[in-house]
Amino acid sequence: MNGERAARIGLLSVSDRASGGVYEDLGIPALREWLSAALESPWTETTKLVPDEQPQIERALIELVDLTGCDLVLTTGGTGPAPRDVTPEATLAIAHKVMPGFGEQMRQVSLRFVPTAILSRQVGVIRGRSLILNLPGQPKAIRETLEGVRNADGSIAVPGIFAAVPYCIDLIGGPYLETDPAVCTAFRPKSAVRRPAT
Repeated sequence: MNGERAARIGLLSVSDRASGGVYEDLGIPALREWLSAALESPWTETTKLVPDEQPQIERALIELVDLTGCDLVLTTGGTGPAPRDVTPEATLAIAHKVMPGFGEQMRQVSLRFVPTAILSRQVGVIRGRSLILNLPGQPKAIRETLEGVRNADGSIAVPGIFAAVPYCIDLIGGPYLETDPAVCTAFRPKSAVRRPAT
């Protein structure tokens, strides 16, 4: 891997009931499962489970970025229109740059499945040298959002957002992420593609 360090990825699940022990959190396992299949580069994870409280979400995001040094943080839950859904507000509050294309593409993917995708308020932001992305709360929607919509022959009809994540992380100074094309093909300009070490 040319001596490249392992990527540090934060997985943050936002749920009143899961954080209170009412039911088992499904968001973090779904994120972990998808990343384990998609990433060929080494990576480590740090996980957090918090209730739908903006100060706690903000604190968790700041800790994952500023203290743990995560290159990528994926959140799940709290992105709808309900009064307790405040993950986007917390994410924007701690952001240095907003990356609106991620939210736009997440809704494009989800609209292929449900018309209520327009109610989703997911955002993508950068804090320091970390990319933070809000994902849906349901495991199936998490996978679809990351991976995209496939045609009957397996080809991609609508790209998922993760295709753009590795190059974004390149641009903000993070480690070089390589993906399994069978799950998700990372897109980079030809000039940014590194040749494998021989």
